[in-house]
Amino acid sequence: MMVKQHMLFTLYSICGIVLKDIIAVSGAQSQFPIVQNMTVTEGGIANLTCRVEHNDNTSLQWSNPAQQTLFFGDKKALRDNRIELVRATSQELTISISEVTLADEGMYTCSLFTMPVKTAKAFLTVLGVPKKPEINGLTKPVMEGDQITLTCVTSGSKPAADVRWFKNEREIKGAKEVNASGKTFTVKSSLQLQVNRRDDGVAYTCRVDHVALTATHEETTRVLEVHYAPYVEIKHSIPAPLEGQYLKLECVPHGNPSPDPVLWTKDGGELPDLDRVMVEGRELTFMALNKTDNGTYRCEATNHLGTSHAEYKLVVKDAPTTSSPSTTSPAPILPDTTGPLDSKHLNSAVTGNRDPNALPSLPDHALIGGIVAVVVFATLCLIIVLGRYLARHKGTYLTNEAKGADDAPDADTAIINADGNHAHAEEKKEYFI
Repeated sequence: MMVKQHMLFTLYSICGIVLKDIIAVSGAQSQFPIVQNMTVTEGGIANLTCRVEHNDNTSLQWSNPAQQTLFFGDKKALRDNRIELVRATSQELTISISEVTLADEGMYTCSLFTMPVKTAKAFLTVLGVPKKPEINGLTKPVMEGDQITLTCVTSGSKPAADVRWFKNEREIKGAKEVNASGKTFTVKSSLQLQVNRRDDGVAYTCRVDHVALTATHEETTRVLEVHYAPYVEIKHSIPAPLEGQYLKLECVPHGNPSPDPVLWTKDGGELPDLDRVMVEGRELTFMALNKTDNGTYRCEATNHLGTSHAEYKLVVKDAPTTSSPSTTSPAPILPDTTGPLDSKHLNSAVTGNRDPNALPSLPDHALIGGIVAVVVFATLCLIIVLGRYLARHKGTYLTNEAKGADDAPDADTAIINADGNHAHAEEKKEYFI
């Protein structure tokens, strides 16, 4: 009986030891530290946190990549003003590193001082912020036809930054080159240009994109100033000038530097009649055109790179006979009439207003045609009248044979009878004294 009790006691002891070992192992496994990798921008703040789910008051410790202890529990071990304690409990140890530099990057270790010591590692990644880009190779001014190379450079980025070119708002491609400098990178992008006058005033922008620039991007803009020889165009206020109208010619020179002032000439000489023709700056104004203004007008512009001109051939046409809207009314025209002017025509001639019911004046060839038509008509009428007259008097004039042929048996007797009639006619003559 005693033997059986001893055996049961021994069995209970063994089971207790085993159960104690299992509980101890389980507790040790639940005391494993938990950490996370961290990414921070250079100059920012890095918070390193180490947690334990179940802790029996075992101490936690943070150490840097050089295996220097930063904090042991709530006790600071390294003299660095940038490193501060955030939270220290039996289940958590959190510290902060401010003003992070690239040298702070590396593997940080959290240690739990159990038997044996358990550790967890967290990698701190520091992003290098690229500097504001610089554009080199631009001189002011640039001459038209020059070939230039614009170079954009940015340094201090980690990883290497992306450099892009924009012409105004449109992206263009440049040649990219990346060079390592320690932990950071220097990125250069080149742009070759054949400059022409269309590049004058164009903005070229170098833009830097990087993972560290989350809210915005760095960029630099340069505006090209291109000097080029002038070219000229003339704008006119009306397409088909008429006599009496107002006309304005505007000389529009394009060039850099601006070609001011401009020079107006007519047919290679000076402008005539400056009382009617006004020159104001680049504008040439005719107050009331007439045919003496016909000719070739030239506008000439000059800067230090050259001279250019444009020409406008002015041909003034007759004003229409019917009233038409124009800037300036044509000069009044007196009506062509052979009779005296009545009050209505006189008022029209003086004021320049036309009677809307009056017929338009006919040109010379129409008048001649009318006269010819009247002559032809009169001739036809005369021929008709003469024809009718001759028809009515037909047979009135008889020969001598006819006059004596009524009672004569033959021609000889008819002639004798006719002579007799003449004799009788002579007998019937009366003389008045």
